Amino acid sequence: MNLHLIQARANRLANRRLLGAVAQLSEADFHAPRTSFFPSLALTLNHILNVDHYYIAALHGDAAMRDIWATYVPARTATELAGRQDESDQRLIAFCEGLAADDDDRIIAFDRGAGIAAGPREPLGRVLAHLFMHQTHHRGQAHAMLAGTAVKPPQLDDFIMLGDSVHRGGDMLALGWEEPV
Repeated sequence: MNLHLIQARANRLANRRLLGAVAQLSEADFHAPRTSFFPSLALTLNHILNVDHYYIAALHGDAAMRDIWATYVPARTATELAGRQDESDQRLIAFCEGLAADDDDRIIAFDRGAGIAAGPREPLGRVLAHLFMHQTHHRGQAHAMLAGTAVKPPQLDDFIMLGDSVHRGGDMLALGWEEPV
């Protein structure tokens, strides 16, 4: 069982639901000041995507990871953001699909501004754990901000347990996915 793939797919499902709800907001509500670490839904959700791009570049060994981070152009609308996040999520899923059982210990190098050679190195399993935690952390903040609007925040945590499959059937069908046996 590829637990990273399960997490990557759960991440895509949660992003799909959250961004679908956020897309119901006006552009003004998407950018409106709110209480959180990043003070708007637009800033919070763009932060998630920018960090995703950086970490996925690192996972792929892309030497331009720092430039990818530094040149990120925030999405202006929730619809634009949803499309870009979906592409990123699909790239992460494809990466996780290709993992072998012993890849968790493979070392991933990072460029934090001094070049890859001088940057930190982390085992792949820890990098993915951190990435999924980061996404969940900030999605929770966006979920709370959405609760302060007229749009009801969606359920985001019924994607991993087999017993919860009844709650994700529509999402799975829309994505062309089937439950693993």
